[in-house]
Amino acid sequence: MDGRVLPVLLGITGHPPKTYRIPVPAPDGGPPTVLVYRRVPRGRSSRTGLNRGWKYLHDPTGRAGRRPRWPWSKPAPEPDATPEGKPDDADG
Repeated sequence: MDGRVLPVLLGITGHPPKTYRIPVPAPDGGPPTVLVYRRVPRGRSSRTGLNRGWKYLHDPTGRAGRRPRWPWSKPAPEPDATPEGKPDDADG
């Protein structure tokens, strides 16, 4: 980031967004690089145990944010080449 102050939009709960995606233009005019920052707790108060606030840390992986897991949703697919419960075709 280049030191500019960006406006922070708060949600209905009063919290800042969990993820910021900042497009940084390429110097040669190519596609912009997107930097991803995630909100993490700054720390806890020693007396009350409450959160002291938030800070943003750079996420070099740039993965999509976590989605709510509803009871009726299918589980997230595991990174396995063979679907669960099906034999490999290589076995014959």
